[in-house]
Amino acid sequence: MADAGAIVDDLDAESEELDTLVAPLPAAGWAEPTPATGWTIAHQIGHLLWTDRLSLTSITDEAAFGDLLTAAAADPSGLVDTAAEQESQRPAAELLEDWRATRRKLHDVLRTVEPGRKLVWFGPPMSAASMATARLMETWAHGLDVSDALGVQRPATSRLRSIAHLGVRTRDFAFAVRGQPAPTAPFRVELSAPDGSVWGWGPEDAAQRVTGSAEDFCYLVTQRRPLGELDVVAVGDDAQQWLTIAQAFAGPPGAGR
Repeated sequence: MADAGAIVDDLDAESEELDTLVAPLPAAGWAEPTPATGWTIAHQIGHLLWTDRLSLTSITDEAAFGDLLTAAAADPSGLVDTAAEQESQRPAAELLEDWRATRRKLHDVLRTVEPGRKLVWFGPPMSAASMATARLMETWAHGLDVSDALGVQRPATSRLRSIAHLGVRTRDFAFAVRGQPAPTAPFRVELSAPDGSVWGWGPEDAAQRVTGSAEDFCYLVTQRRPLGELDVVAVGDDAQQWLTIAQAFAGPPGAGR
């Protein structure tokens, strides 16, 4: 796993790539529907702004973030949808400038978090590297919703490695959030990277195995594409079950795209 600084660099690059997609859009373009039911492009950027703002609060004001945790406990999904709706109603230029300013503050602060500090979040506390990875995953996934809405095919990059890593690390969570026991046997995951190399996790001799395209694995764990359309295969009952429920994001099981 890379250090926080390297992941923040990737996060910054991913954000800038998405920025170049939405910045030229006319006002009407921000109202374009995306694959997320009820969410326009403005909702997607509003959600990223909101979560970047929450991440920044977690680092700079833990007490204020604690108040947010209390508010979120009653209806976490509703809180997310309400925030996206509120942000989407702002003028597009204002929303974009706020996202730019907020994410850049967050990226700068993430680079200064002292080693060993755990940052409070809606799940277990996390390191700066883990928070940067989560933000990278969300930016890529919601950016994919935007590019799908615009009919744009984004090239796969090495930035997918951190997203794939998060997808592997959240295996047990995917079972737990569905009330299922996590597998006890080790898994081997081998993915073909965009540059032709192979990224691997777990013992090489593990009986439970997942192989395929790194990009497609990231589609799967962010629930942006159905398994049947992807170059990702499993060997072993536990591995096959995981592929049907994998999710790299916090919260309840998603409905997928």
